[in-house]
This record gives sequence, structure tokens and C-alpha cells, in this order.
Amino acid sequence: MQLRNIAIIAHVDHGKTTLVDGLLKQSGTFHAHQQVAERAMDSNDLERERGITILAKCTSVVWNGTRINIVDTPGHADFGGEVERILSMVDGVCVLVDAAEGPLPQTKFVVGKALRLGLKPIVVINKVDRPDQRAMEVHNEIFDLFAALEASDEQLDFPTIYASAKQGWACDTIDTRGEDLAPLFELIVRHVPAPSVEEGGAFRMLATTLENNPYLGRLLTGRIEGGTAKVNMPIRALSRDGKLIENARISKILAFRGLERVPVEEAQAGDIIALAGLTEATVADTIAEPSVTTAIAAQPIDPPTLAMTFGVNDSPLAGQEGDKVTSRMIWDRLQRECEGNVALRINETEDNTTFEVAGRGELQLGVLIETMRREGFELSIGRPRVLFRENPETGKRTEPIEEAVIDVDDEYTGVVVEKLAIRKGELTEMRPTGGGKTRMVFRVPSRGLIGYHNEFLTDTRGTGVMNRVYAGYEPYRGDIPGRRTGTMISAEQGVAVAYALWNLEDRGPLFVSPGDKVYRGMILGEHNKGADLDVNPLKGKQLTNMRASGKDDAVLLTPPTRMTLEPAMTYIAADEMVEVTPSSIRLRKRWLDPNERKKHARQSQAA
Repeated sequence: MQLRNIAIIAHVDHGKTTLVDGLLKQSGTFHAHQQVAERAMDSNDLERERGITILAKCTSVVWNGTRINIVDTPGHADFGGEVERILSMVDGVCVLVDAAEGPLPQTKFVVGKALRLGLKPIVVINKVDRPDQRAMEVHNEIFDLFAALEASDEQLDFPTIYASAKQGWACDTIDTRGEDLAPLFELIVRHVPAPSVEEGGAFRMLATTLENNPYLGRLLTGRIEGGTAKVNMPIRALSRDGKLIENARISKILAFRGLERVPVEEAQAGDIIALAGLTEATVADTIAEPSVTTAIAAQPIDPPTLAMTFGVNDSPLAGQEGDKVTSRMIWDRLQRECEGNVALRINETEDNTTFEVAGRGELQLGVLIETMRREGFELSIGRPRVLFRENPETGKRTEPIEEAVIDVDDEYTGVVVEKLAIRKGELTEMRPTGGGKTRMVFRVPSRGLIGYHNEFLTDTRGTGVMNRVYAGYEPYRGDIPGRRTGTMISAEQGVAVAYALWNLEDRGPLFVSPGDKVYRGMILGEHNKGADLDVNPLKGKQLTNMRASGKDDAVLLTPPTRMTLEPAMTYIAADEMVEVTPSSIRLRKRWLDPNERKKHARQSQAA
């Protein structure tokens, strides 16, 4: 059977997983009466809740005698480590772009990687059924993007197809409405080359994704670069530099057939498979017959740009909501995560109860923390900090810079430009997009964007859209002012009382409700003035037999601000932490005792 391997690239929410749903259904992969969940490829709970793709996944369909292996790639640059690995498995890419929004930063990030690998692109302009679609302008923007990314003449001569993934049709021209996705299938078979592999010779495969199966052990997925894989055949694993890692036998070969992985006895060169039987090999290692001594070249992975500390939860409420609370459990879990996620780096610190985890961005680290808390872990999380580097030529400090593409109503452009100027952002492009909206492109230090998103939504009354992507390291841009408000800190431990919180409301917005457990050093709310304030949330109303006007008014509280994980991570200051448990997210001071806080404040001022 002929083979085609293709990856689908798209920005978040441009319809990538919906398009894969349509391809699976129209290829006859499902039975007529089979019940299939919407966005079937988003199999992870967090993916379904957030509506984003986090893990790269593979599926396959058969169209007129050709097997098409489709790889669904994450749309967010924080999960770029997934993208960099899986692009080595495919021979072409399908670039999916929203007909109204056009190409956005995340698309640009992944497309740049694909073009540098020499992959042939197919452009799908999706959602052409939208009333605000501007497909022809978007087509020109995509051409300009490819040219800016230094695409070859062959890559610039890309075919374009117009589609509505939600309605399940595609056509070659914008003027007509298609009936099904057949034009897209035919274009993939015609335009994407067959895998360029050695059909004979020794078996070789580059591992690109790793998962742990409770029954089969380690499952390594990749494309067979040469030879044939057979069950029970002897194999060896080689590291990137060609060193032997282990010798083993293939215990199971799983081929992708629709959404399922089916056991097969053998697999041919060019096919994408998952292998079981190895115990130490990991991502970017070469799996091959014993006669092979040289490793397959692996794509370099961009280094992390952001780090934060993961530590044991040492608050007075520790151990009440989770069952995995020790530093050894946290370290083992982080080590397992690092095996399959090559974009993460984990280091021990001087304190045995704290570890430094470095990754691509707040979303990637936030997804890891959310996954761990659902598994029963309790953690203390520090504020994210960027990883500076030294320029080897000049010896000067450099920092990660991000490109932020912002779409706002015209009336809010002034406040956005003002706030990002304070955060050392440079406005590189500004143009009207119609409908009273303006698109602005900034280059901003990553540390300037930490904690900005909530402020941005407030400034634009929730109507602004911001997309950001890592753009590279540039010279250090100087100091950026931090949070301007202080916090209200509990001076007592117990259960918060409505009367006490009612008296604190004038000082600033609260983060807790009556009946919540609080402890000394826990952050109860924001103090409107710049200084921190120790308060008593347990103080009840004096009970007397006196009656006076206004004394018995009902206590009416404003609903508190309940922070979710990512906003909490970016809200905290350097001397604060987020306490994460399976059922709670609390903000606290690093040092719970007020005397300790004063001592460390004096030491930092002296330094």
C-alpha cells in the first residue's frame, strides 16, 4: 500500500482537530453507527477542557488505496518541543489558517521549523463560511509569511484549498461550496511525496515520542527509516552521539489504524509505528538492528526560556487534601515527565525539598502542575523567572524576547501601547483590520509579559486578543517595574469570618470567602496601597444586648476573586508562593512568620 505522512499545523482554535475529525469520518475509518466524540484526537482531559492540543498524536486513514498517516501537532509554542520532534516523521505539512484571523504567531513558529526541514506545504484556508472571512487577503498574507521565513521557490509555489472543517467540505476555489473533503485527500496524495526511506537494508527508526503503558512498558513512536521491523527481532538503542544504551528485543509492534493502535507482526520502511520492549531508550534515540553503529541525526530542541521552583508544601494545611507530598515523590514524577518531554529541564537546588523546572512558557509549566495536582500531588510553586544568557561575542547579558500580536478595539490602543512601553515593549507594526479593530505587533521581553494577561483583559474590557510566541534572545532591556499593589496577609490561623472580611473589603479585593481555612502568612487579598498589611480574618462581631441603628445590618460581601493556576503563578511576587493541592489553590508568603519576613527584607535591602 502506498504511504503518505503529513503533519497538520495551525494556530490555537483555527480548527485543526475538527478537520482531522472530518478526515477520519469521510475516509470510512468509523463504522456507520459508531459513536465518536467531537474533537476525537484531543484525548487528554486537559486538552478537552481547554480546547487546545497539548500532545502530538498520530492517526491514519486510507483513501483510494493510499494510507495517509496524519500527525496532529500542538498549536501553542509552549509545546514546541513536541513539534520539533515529530516533524522528522513526515514528508509534508498541511498549514491550516483561519479565513478571518489570518496567520498568527503560533502558526509562524511551527511553519518556520517545517520550511527549514524542506517539507512541502499545503495551505488550507479554513472557516470560509464565516461572514467576516477575507480568504484572498489571508492567502496573500500566507505568501508573505512564507517569503519572510525564507521558503524555497518550490515551497512558495504551494497549492491552496478552501474549506469549512466544521461543515466537512473543501474546494479548490473560493467561489464554490464543496460537498466533502475529497479535494483535500486528492491534493495530499498528489502533492506530498512518498517517504524517502530505504526499503531494504537494516531496520532503523528515530524515536520521537515516548509514553509509559501499564501493560507494555515503554512505547516509543517513530517512522521506520529503513528495513523492516518484526516482532521478537533483536534491536539496540543508540544515543545521539552513537553510544550504546541497551540491547533488547521487540515485544510488540503497534500500527496506527484510525484512532486505534493495532498490533501487527511486521512493519515496513516509511510507516509510523510504536515499539515496546525497551526499558531505557528515550526520545531522540535511534532504535536499530544490532549491525547498525551510527545514530540517525535528530533535530535540535530549542532550550528552555523560563524557570520556576517546585517544592514540598510546608504550609500548616499540608497533607490534608493530597496523598503525594514528599520531595522524593515530586522528584520521581518530574524525572518521568522529563523523559518524554524533551523541552523540560529539571535541576536540584541547595534545598533538598525544592527543585528548579525550566520550560518554554507559563502554559507548559501550568499544564504540568495541573496534571500533577490531579494525580494527588501537593506543591509549593515559586514565581516564574526568565533564563538570561551571556552573549559569547560581547559578553553582555541577553534575555528572551517574545513577539506579541494584539487585536483590540480602536479605543483601547492607547492604554495597551502605554502599558507595554512600561514593560519595555517595542511597537513594530500597527494597522486597522476593519470593524473598528486594530492589530498591533510588539517585541516584548518575556519577563515583561509575566502577569500582564489579566491586566490586558481588564484594560480592554475583555475584548482584546493577545497571541505571543518566542522570537529569540536579544540584549537586556533594563529594569521593569513589578506589581504596584501590596497584599493583605493573615495574622491568625483558623476559619475566615464574614464580619472580619466585610471590614477588610475597603482595603482591596479579597481572594477568600467566609468559611475558608486560613493560616498565618496566607495571602487573603490585594492591598490597594503598595505595602503589605497583616490583618485578622477571624475577628467576629461583638455580641451585646445593646440595640442601635445600623448595628444589625446584614453583612453583604462582594464575591471574592478566585484565581486559577496560571493567573496565580504570574500574580505572585518574588517573596510569595502558590500552594497547589488537588482541591485548592492558595497564595502565601514564602516566610510565614512576620519576623522572618522582616529579617529577609532587611537582608535583601542591604544586598
